[in-house]
Amino acid sequence: SVKVWDLPQQTVLHSYRAHSGSVTCVASCPGKDTVFLSCAEDSRTLLWDTRCPKPATRIVCSACNHLPTSVMWHPQKSDIFALGDENGTVALVDTKNPDSALSSTVHARSVTGFAFSAHSSPLLASISEDCSVAVLDSDLSEVFRNRSHRDFVKGLSWSPSDDALLTTVGWDHQVLHHTVPLPTGEASGVNCVKE
Repeated sequence: SVKVWDLPQQTVLHSYRAHSGSVTCVASCPGKDTVFLSCAEDSRTLLWDTRCPKPATRIVCSACNHLPTSVMWHPQKSDIFALGDENGTVALVDTKNPDSALSSTVHARSVTGFAFSAHSSPLLASISEDCSVAVLDSDLSEVFRNRSHRDFVKGLSWSPSDDALLTTVGWDHQVLHHTVPLPTGEASGVNCVKE
């Protein structure tokens, strides 16, 4: 089930049972506190609006026909989200026209997470069970790839103080800092630093 919490009060506001399999990812919509996405092992991606009597709407995207594993809203476009699946496909999906999704097979195995950068035209970082991190531009063209992890990559975060710095963590117990080329084409120095 999917639960909506009031964190300061530590109480459950809503509990929804629209998925028939384990929920793998949930993403809240920036600027819209009643809207969020979920995906689950029932192969469904749901768009939620808690103001509606039937709050869940299924998003069917023909470009993503494998089990969805990760979702994240675009930070500047409230109708666009990133969707990753068990086959390594990454898609940018428009909730108003899901079949027009831009997609690319970015990884060889399941996508485990996403993070959009704070750039004016945000870069999308994706991580995977193929032990790699990829950074994509708005056309899903690869601008950076690193394969230094020796096991599943499970977490990532862009630095709040350095637009070019991406940090990843894996099941290999490594925390890696990656210097990603900036969208303006500025050269980067060190590409990967172990911590």
